Amino acid sequence: MSQAAPKKSPAVELEPPRFENGKPLWIAGFRQHFTSETMKDMPSLWQRFAPHIGSTPGQVGRVAYGLCFNAQSPDGMDYMVGVEVSSPSHHRADFSVISIPAQKYAVFSHRDHVSKLREKLDAIDKWLPGSALQVACGTTDGPDFFERYSEEFDPRTGMGGMSVWIPLKS
Repeated sequence: MSQAAPKKSPAVELEPPRFENGKPLWIAGFRQHFTSETMKDMPSLWQRFAPHIGSTPGQVGRVAYGLCFNAQSPDGMDYMVGVEVSSPSHHRADFSVISIPAQKYAVFSHRDHVSKLREKLDAIDKWLPGSALQVACGTTDGPDFFERYSEEFDPRTGMGGMSVWIPLKS
């Protein structure tokens, strides 16, 4: 009996990015360190934060963010889920607050299920070296990149309104 070759999942289609001049942001939320072994637990951080979307003091709009720090570290990465706030003060004691400076971004839309976001990030990683774009690496406190979940994102279905924002050097 011969064994059939495993099916490869279709390659993620990478639409050309749009370019945005992002405004400075204050993001408040929960931050946690993840290793390759604990990465599967990332959705629980979102579940823990979800009740705070719309009720965070000083929240601006209803957009949520997933910020990735030290994404290339062999020791794992930090991930923060949060919302934009008007100021770094008046937040809960268990929240982290991060400042993101105004800068230019390559923005990649994600139209698939949220569970396919890792595949989108892999496709972006493969595309970037040949793009002639220079990525601005995250600072000690700033993210390497972030995911933006607009008001159209539906957490029940995991669909709609997602994009990946890659900071670019000026």
